[in-house]
Amino acid sequence: MNILKDLPPYVFFTGKGGVGKTSISCASAVTLAESGKKVLLVSTDPASNVGQVFSQEIGNNIVNIAQVPNLSLLEIDPQAAAENYRQKIIDPIKGILPQSAIQSITEQLSGACTTEIAAFDEFTGLLTDKTLLNRFDHIIFDTAPTGHTIRLLSLPGAWSNFIDSNPEGASCLGPMSGLEKQQEQYAHAVEALADSSQTRLVLVARLQESTLQEVAKTKKELSNLGINNQYLIINGTLPESETHDKLALAIYQREQQALASIPEILKDMPLDVLFLQPMNMVGIAALKNLFSPAEKPLQPQIQLPASASYPTMGSLSSLVDELAVDQHGLIMLMGKGGVGKTTIASAIAVKLASMGFDVHLTTSDPAAHLDNTLNGKIGNLQVSSIDPQVETERYRQHILKTKGKALDEEGKKLLEEDLRSPCTEEIAVFQAFSRIIREADKRFVVMDTAPTGHTLLLLDATGAYHKEVEKKMKGNDNYVTPMMKLQDKAMTKVILTTLPETTPVLEAANLQADLNRANISPWAWVVNNALLTTSTTSTLLQMRADKETEQLDNINNRHSNKTVLVPIQLDEPVGIERLIQLAN
Repeated sequence: MNILKDLPPYVFFTGKGGVGKTSISCASAVTLAESGKKVLLVSTDPASNVGQVFSQEIGNNIVNIAQVPNLSLLEIDPQAAAENYRQKIIDPIKGILPQSAIQSITEQLSGACTTEIAAFDEFTGLLTDKTLLNRFDHIIFDTAPTGHTIRLLSLPGAWSNFIDSNPEGASCLGPMSGLEKQQEQYAHAVEALADSSQTRLVLVARLQESTLQEVAKTKKELSNLGINNQYLIINGTLPESETHDKLALAIYQREQQALASIPEILKDMPLDVLFLQPMNMVGIAALKNLFSPAEKPLQPQIQLPASASYPTMGSLSSLVDELAVDQHGLIMLMGKGGVGKTTIASAIAVKLASMGFDVHLTTSDPAAHLDNTLNGKIGNLQVSSIDPQVETERYRQHILKTKGKALDEEGKKLLEEDLRSPCTEEIAVFQAFSRIIREADKRFVVMDTAPTGHTLLLLDATGAYHKEVEKKMKGNDNYVTPMMKLQDKAMTKVILTTLPETTPVLEAANLQADLNRANISPWAWVVNNALLTTSTTSTLLQMRADKETEQLDNINNRHSNKTVLVPIQLDEPVGIERLIQLAN
């Protein structure tokens, strides 16, 4: 493995959600530990699942892995980190400020911005803690999906600049108050990230054109941050030896086409290619197989269960027919990154539009590629995206024209400094999100949402707004907030999208639990790219199909009363016609 040669102390794995970062980071950690290196594996992903991979509970403290000597694990839990961060700021002022002031500061520290800052605070602490390098030879970070990772790695410079230029605070006064004392630590973190003798960053991708384009964008953005020691892993490729049926051949050809058109910026990177595995990447034995260098012979072909024994599930067509009965409403696709939310959202939107309904298809995921998926136009369908940069600039201009209109030059200067806060982006995206929700009273709004971690942060911002309005409107029932619309089962249909694999199902179940705590009940589950109902004769694909039954039973018995199975397609579902076929 090229990525493990001449390895510096710090290693980061990053890439779009669902490409296998967790599996590869865990396999790397096990390989290094078994070679005698002391290794600490750290997850900074809001949707972390490393504990499940090792069948051991992991928390916000370093724990040793019983099955692997020399290996320790740590999870940065965003919620726990946020609570610790709040206490670090609030405890010193208890008994000094009045209770009303304490409550006000606590409210300032209750939003998604604080969660992000708190996780970042712990991240930089690990990166600059030299005592850890006395205990460990390597510290491996299993980072979050692409958009979150770039934001996380951008934060050291962003926050340092903000502290330099905005010492009085402003909209971020509460969350920022815990950062100023550690400005030097953030500067050291930036230096460590940009130092190739200390840090290697490994980009993980699948052989899909959209994923490779996203990785190319990530490489460029990270290079602009001064992080140039980058490697590439292409994961989950189908071996040529398995291409003896139409479906396997189609998958193989799609992958080879993506490889032939790999973006120029990626061509000269050090590269490792990993084959698709017949089992889920859970447990030490599975992790050890991941780095197998050759196409090893698989077991003889197995007989898949008869179709009558499949778990009872509906079709995407029947799901769209049920949605059409309401004639309008908000349809939100949620789930882990890489499970196919963009495809399913596009298929639902295109099908509804083809039935004559007015439809708005939109995304809040900066990593989505709606235009590439649609690859055409159809009547009755509006397509848009909530672009964080565009929305932030729109919000800044609006505030400068309204609040800044009557200010003198000094006041305008302070306002502009306030609007440089990273919190401004959160506010701007939330406002755009709220505008689109309002359209659902008169038309279908299909929202292809961001991966799990981003979605929860977005909903957290929505919840904070809901509480604020409720507080100000006490005694007045004539108001409807975005959160109230999300909680309205008649208005909003939340569809959890997943794959028939252990980790994506676990992630979707965790997301459902979080939604339920916010009084938002998912309406249905869509299990995408299933092999179980195909007639493949590929031994590898059959073995993977056989593993799907357990997950489908798990979904039906424990998580969902309405589940739809979408088979993997012979032709990639790109373009209006194929999307309609997917929903037929």
